[in-house]
Amino acid sequence: MAEDYVEVVLDLVQRIPPGRATTYGVLAEAARERTGKGSARTVGTVMAQYGGGVPWWRVVTASGAAAERVAGRAIELLRSEGVAMTRHDPPRVDLTEAGWEPWEDGSQM
Repeated sequence: MAEDYVEVVLDLVQRIPPGRATTYGVLAEAARERTGKGSARTVGTVMAQYGGGVPWWRVVTASGAAAERVAGRAIELLRSEGVAMTRHDPPRVDLTEAGWEPWEDGSQM
């Protein structure tokens, strides 16, 4: 995987504010704007291999679900930050309330 792509994804994840979350797809779209490549699946690979040093729990699927292999810990961390959750079992991030997009802060991609 290209180092520049990994750096872009990790930079984007680092920008997600506490109490908010975003999706693999949103990150992929933003990373494509910078690098011209990538997909939600590629973002997932980056997170699995390199995401330990960034707030990985703030990245969820398009349905708001945490990644299966880390769901328990991710839900704990999301709740501790006050992220709005649905009543699903297991809970999901309420992306309408807590969803974040890199374009929100007005900075250039």
